[in-house]
Amino acid sequence: MAEAAAPPAKGTRPEGARTERDASRKVREMFTQIAPRYDFLNHLLSLEMDRLWRARTARRLLPILRRRDARVLDLCCGTGDLAFALARSGPAQVIGADFSHAMLVRANTKSQANESGARSGRAERSVFFEADALQLPFADASFDLVTTAFGFRNLANYESGLMEIRRVLKPGGTLAVLEFSEPPPGLLGDLYRWYCRKVLPKIGGLLSGNPNAYKYLPASVARFFRPEELASLMCNAGFASVKFELWTLASVALHSGTRA
Repeated sequence: MAEAAAPPAKGTRPEGARTERDASRKVREMFTQIAPRYDFLNHLLSLEMDRLWRARTARRLLPILRRRDARVLDLCCGTGDLAFALARSGPAQVIGADFSHAMLVRANTKSQANESGARSGRAERSVFFEADALQLPFADASFDLVTTAFGFRNLANYESGLMEIRRVLKPGGTLAVLEFSEPPPGLLGDLYRWYCRKVLPKIGGLLSGNPNAYKYLPASVARFFRPEELASLMCNAGFASVKFELWTLASVALHSGTRA
């Protein structure tokens, strides 16, 4: 008797995507379309909280960022905001990677503006590469720290993404994942869900010209792992000392772990 096929690994599935390749293509196309208004809408729709979350993440990682010999990869970096926050926090070399060319164009534009206006040389240490998070063009054990902010949720295969991150981390290296999370039931959690599902898609769709992208956002958060589930997945993928902390009504979680 033939062995039953294994179920597909869990990953994002935008509307209409049937395979991992479809999912990756649709996510890339979506971010290409919203790139021109991406930063503005991030700040507006989060009420500027996204800046605070990235700055807080950088503070948590200061022991690594303050090492001159440390190499850092910011994965799914988008327009580079977390990469810049990391680079401002210490002398570590920071590399950003994303598979959306349009996002990286904006990241490089911002980097050049930062370099010309910065009195310190820190902004110059952020460099950007176009790369797929599931097939990174870096050697094994290349980085002391890998971060990702609000991008891991968009991977077509979460387990494969964690294994690829583990591959490029040095033994004992750190992974930090900043992601949205569904708040627990209750008045504040229900208010958050109402905002994300009713208000955010309308404002985001109107200002970006792409309503589907801002319908995808709350839907992808609702389908994503709960913090405990993501922590378990990280452990199963070979990460040790896995922990997480919840911020802003438990709507955002920062997970961290080390390559065992």
